[in-house]
Amino acid sequence: MPQTSTTGSLENASREMIAAARFTEEHNAPCMELIEKFNLEKGSDTLIVPKVAQMTIGALQEGQDMIDEEEIGMSTISVTTSEIGAKIIITDRLLRQNSQDIWRLVGRQMGDAMARKKDEDVISLFSALNSGTTFGSSGTTLKLANVSSCIGIAKADKYGSDLRIVHHPSAILTLISEMTGGFQATPRPIPAGLSADRLDQFWTGLRVGGVPIFEDGNIDKGAASVGAIFDKGALGILQSVSMNQERERDASLRATELVVTADYGAFEIDDSRGASMTYTSADPSTTA
Repeated sequence: MPQTSTTGSLENASREMIAAARFTEEHNAPCMELIEKFNLEKGSDTLIVPKVAQMTIGALQEGQDMIDEEEIGMSTISVTTSEIGAKIIITDRLLRQNSQDIWRLVGRQMGDAMARKKDEDVISLFSALNSGTTFGSSGTTLKLANVSSCIGIAKADKYGSDLRIVHHPSAILTLISEMTGGFQATPRPIPAGLSADRLDQFWTGLRVGGVPIFEDGNIDKGAASVGAIFDKGALGILQSVSMNQERERDASLRATELVVTADYGAFEIDDSRGASMTYTSADPSTTA
């Protein structure tokens, strides 16, 4: 009996693939989980994010009226989204075979690609934080003294009360070795308020001065890897469409095109609440 593909089997297979892609994406983009998230309402094309300045409270004298007026100092940021996407060709022959492993594999590839793109868009914002302020320098090793200095400056300059650090795993390795001898007998639980489900594999178990430290392999590796220290409210991501799919039949190709898109935008909320950290992330020696 000849084998045939049906619309139903394609729909089921693509649904499984998209489900796998979404799961993979959600769990492979650590920077997405360390910043503020916003959703674009249906029918809107722009998000307006308000910011206010600090006020000053002064002493009062009995019997004297207050004459000083404080300014709210409100400003706004306008944020829009843009599309990303990919096209996958599913041949009739592949569909007839309908191997579940193939769909899971393709879904994982797609999810990894989506996660990497979104994560890299957030990472690309690091170098512009605080008008380009950067701690460290090319070739400098990320050590406890350096991290402590970064945290001290961030606290003194009032970056925020919900600080976090993220850097390349190779840069973090020297810090872990210095602080723990390369091994933690009792891993520390992930700080409250952060998603253990999505961040556990990126959690280093280290906190310096109360600031949790995470690693992200999507940060470019080299003598001048750029990570960051920032408050959660420094950066944000606006999502209009997390992931969408459409199918189109191509009879002459004997295949179906599956187009996957997302619509989002990564942006700075408050430039003054973070700074980039430039340190080396060279491969560690495996023979020393």
